[in-house]
Amino acid sequence: MIATRTRPDTSGARRRANRGAVRNNLRVIPLGGLEEVGRNMTVFEYGKDIVIVDMGLQFPEEDMPGIDYIIPNSDYLRGKEKNIRGVIITHGHYDHIGAIPHLIPKLGNPPVFATELTRGIIMKRQEEYKNPITIKTVKKIDRLKLGIFDIEFFHVNHTIPDGVGVSIGTPVGTVIATGDFKFDHSPIGDAPADIAKIARIGSEGVLALLSDSTDSQTPGYSISESTIKKNLDEVLEHTSGRIIVATFSSLISRIQQLIQLSEKYGRKVAIDGYSMKTNVEIARTLGYLEVRKNTLIPINEVNDHPDSKVTIICTGAQGEDKAVLMRIVNNEHRFVKIHKNDTIVFSSSVVPGNERTVQGLKDGLYRRGARVIHNDMLDVHAGGHARQEDLKMMINLLRPKYLIPVHGHYYMRRLHGELAEQVGMSLENVFIGSNGQVIEFDYRGNGKLMDEKAPSSYVMVDGLGVGDIGQVVLRDRQVLAKDGMFTIVTIIDSKTKRVIGEPQVTSRGFIYVKENFDLVNATKKKVKDVVHNATSKDEKVNWAYVKDNIRDTVGQFLYSKTQRRPMVLPVVIEV
Repeated sequence: MIATRTRPDTSGARRRANRGAVRNNLRVIPLGGLEEVGRNMTVFEYGKDIVIVDMGLQFPEEDMPGIDYIIPNSDYLRGKEKNIRGVIITHGHYDHIGAIPHLIPKLGNPPVFATELTRGIIMKRQEEYKNPITIKTVKKIDRLKLGIFDIEFFHVNHTIPDGVGVSIGTPVGTVIATGDFKFDHSPIGDAPADIAKIARIGSEGVLALLSDSTDSQTPGYSISESTIKKNLDEVLEHTSGRIIVATFSSLISRIQQLIQLSEKYGRKVAIDGYSMKTNVEIARTLGYLEVRKNTLIPINEVNDHPDSKVTIICTGAQGEDKAVLMRIVNNEHRFVKIHKNDTIVFSSSVVPGNERTVQGLKDGLYRRGARVIHNDMLDVHAGGHARQEDLKMMINLLRPKYLIPVHGHYYMRRLHGELAEQVGMSLENVFIGSNGQVIEFDYRGNGKLMDEKAPSSYVMVDGLGVGDIGQVVLRDRQVLAKDGMFTIVTIIDSKTKRVIGEPQVTSRGFIYVKENFDLVNATKKKVKDVVHNATSKDEKVNWAYVKDNIRDTVGQFLYSKTQRRPMVLPVVIEV
């Protein structure tokens, strides 16, 4: 698969000479990532050839109780499995790799192409699943021939090493997918983005650019990891107690900085959190993380060393219930309790929606006497997504005819389009579509946002179930979470068709039965009245009708008394 051919000229004389052979339009179909931050997956289709870039998951929203995560809808590819020449992964974050175990087997097990560290993370996660997948390791200098497509990679910076952008040569022109990126001219544990190669690709002609939009609202250039290291150095130098740093589990460059600084000041380092320990193990094995002998200690040995000689790096900066930092704050951690001279560093941004939880976490730490440092006080975190000047720089280097902002909500992509206008692009050539909306390019290089849409609805993963939780089940969960459940069990005499004894009432999340006897007794009377009016001793009874009648009558009655709508579950037993 991997070749070292000379890159075909996808513009100019060569492309014009080949126009007579062009028979199809290029179709670009984002199946996710255009209306959220996550679920990234884009299909590139020309005739009978398909390549896919990324296959990620999205974490559930607050109104999705019980859902583990969401993956892209692959229904568009049903019946086209044999046309898929490969799946290219830009980097190892779950919003770009998380759907692989679920979708690759479903799509006929096409080959997956990833750089070394990305492959290691995918393979480690794949151990949890039975289906084997084929992953081929690529280097940033490699070129691939996947059907009609000519693939080339270029190095970009992100919060995890080994990130790449992808150049896709097609008969109608070259299309670029940046993946998640930023420009960092002095990164830690990584090389600077390959600006020269990006510029060379741009000089050959670029038809369309699919570019990261997540941080398009932030002015200026991205903060370098070297700046973060300098600030963290200052924290470690002036801290006499333990340092506990909470950050993202995949932020290998930050973990590297903290290990180097801890070694500089003679501190032992303990890593805690399953996902973080896993990523550190993979990175060390592949040579992406340098650690001196005897620097790392198990978490159960932190109390064997003076506080001034210990750094703990852990998960939980977003206030996740079961993550390490939350367990420490709640005094549930087996080995780590907050000491009054501890310094807690939040070396991460707050993911939208987690603000209240993170604030509660900080409050809990302050109550226990710890000192807290976060990004609003000192630059102890740099995001991994391009800010406005970085986005302009990518556009200027590649000079695409069309821009397709991806990886972000609508307003993020709209702002990205306005940045393109500032550097000379026409807004008519900026396509701000929606998930599933097809974009077509003809042999003349003319692009169009089509009315056609591929299926892009949520596919929800809940435990072992994939896609079996639909809107009806989700709506039931939302009702239960909002107003609770009210169950009524009624026993009916099969001969007289009258209620035997009193209906039994159970309430969960609606009312406390023992404190609401009047409401419960009034409800029981309503049930008896419904049964009496809907049944006759001498006629066959439609019990489904009776249950529906009980549900409607009780539901209306409870709403009139409480202004709440619990899920009413009537059970009728005929004896």
